[in-house]
Amino acid sequence: MLAGISFSMIAAPLLSFLVTYFSVLWLIKGNVAKILDYPNSRSLHSEPMPRTGGVGLMFGILTVWILFAADLPSSIWIGVCLLALISLADDIFSLPVWSRLLVQGLVAGGISVILLSGAYGWMVMFLVMIGIIWMSNLYNFMDGSDGLAGGMALIGFAYYGLAALLAGNSDYALINFSISAAAMAFLIHNFYPARIFMGDVGAIPLGFLAAGLGLLGWIDGLWSMWFPLLVFSPFIADATVTLIKRCLRGEKIWLAHREHYYQRAVQSGLGHRNTALLGYTLMLLVGGSAVWAASYDLMVQLRVGVIWGCIYLILMFISEWFQGYRVDCE
Repeated sequence: MLAGISFSMIAAPLLSFLVTYFSVLWLIKGNVAKILDYPNSRSLHSEPMPRTGGVGLMFGILTVWILFAADLPSSIWIGVCLLALISLADDIFSLPVWSRLLVQGLVAGGISVILLSGAYGWMVMFLVMIGIIWMSNLYNFMDGSDGLAGGMALIGFAYYGLAALLAGNSDYALINFSISAAAMAFLIHNFYPARIFMGDVGAIPLGFLAAGLGLLGWIDGLWSMWFPLLVFSPFIADATVTLIKRCLRGEKIWLAHREHYYQRAVQSGLGHRNTALLGYTLMLLVGGSAVWAASYDLMVQLRVGVIWGCIYLILMFISEWFQGYRVDCE
């Protein structure tokens, strides 16, 4: 592992941190057009807040990737840029849902065909495409509390980088550590009380990278398919279960709401800071167990996944019970 650490392994994340930190600071304090996030039925904040932080985040990541010649498929480069552009346009103009899904579908479909065709059947490619679209959007759904999405990106991509380093791929480790460092720089400005939000321009590409880089690591043999799912499972479990519950109740799933488990935690009295810290703790534990299990056989890996599935069910049951208790008390 230590043999894979080079000057660039240190310089790239450091530069990513610095570029992102000062870019976001400029977006907060500079005389630039303010793109504000106004409170709505989904929001947990009460005042308008700038939501351009993702611009600085993506600028830091892409700058470092270009300078250090990140060895990534063109489909990843193009996908990140297209999603960042359409998401920024949505932040500014509030585009219709179909236009965003169209671009997301083209990006996800292109990656599935380019990376998987020939070796896998159309069913696998279709499922991967849906998974990339869902991961991109669920990351945006989970970006609703100060410091939560930024901290999860910091931890999740750091685990990707660590797993790549342990597998002997220092170039791929550098790519992921650079994302983690950029997320850390953004988090300094976004942790409670936040001075800026990530916006769709940051959340959608981050979700795409969590799925795309996870897929690429699996194709390159750095980890099993279950590994990225487990690393980002705190977000995946919350968003997926919430979506299923809303579908079963016949609700319009594209409308804003406050039914995610992290939103309930904030409203229950934990607040933004404690909810984020609990999320970080969960992410550290589940990601650490994923890295540990990766060195064992498939049965051990499956047991770890089952254990975490049971833990999530218990946590969700407790949340539902507490929500019902609060309603009864009121």
